[in-house]
Amino acid sequence: MKGIVFTEFLDLVEEKFGIEMVDKIISESDLDSDGIYTSIGTYQFSEMLQLLQSLNANSGIPISDLLLTYGEHFFNVIETSYKGLLDRYKDPIEMLSSVENHIHVEVRKIYPDAELPEFIIEEKTEDSLTMVYKSSRAMHHFGLGLMNKTFAHFNSTASIVTENIKDDGTEVKFVIKKN
Repeated sequence: MKGIVFTEFLDLVEEKFGIEMVDKIISESDLDSDGIYTSIGTYQFSEMLQLLQSLNANSGIPISDLLLTYGEHFFNVIETSYKGLLDRYKDPIEMLSSVENHIHVEVRKIYPDAELPEFIIEEKTEDSLTMVYKSSRAMHHFGLGLMNKTFAHFNSTASIVTENIKDDGTEVKFVIKKN
């Protein structure tokens, strides 16, 4: 997993809970990196799981909610650092439907060895989108946070329903209907 995912997560934890919480979740976890991350480095997904589990234990917030909030935070990072990527789109459905064929292509130019989830478009209309998330990592709530902020970015709203295809969350269907 790319280091930017870790550095931004720790920034969010510091912003929401304080530097003491960052220190606590790092020290409570058994991290090969010792919690020292660079945005361009590559780290084991198991480290992110440990950090999330520790934050969950110390905050009482479910991991799914932590990932949702983190996805929303990460969208702000994209909006600030990669504005040109977002400016290409005029509509949230258009943008979400191009994750696999455009956005992930651009991400791979910056991070060639990034392990990205796969998004398969099942159905698309002007006001709706059905897509399937597939990943070895059950982080679809992170994706949901990104989707929520995508609609906010375009001054729009949507109902987004998730349906687990696999119980472990590694394959999830998103049914999105623009309001």
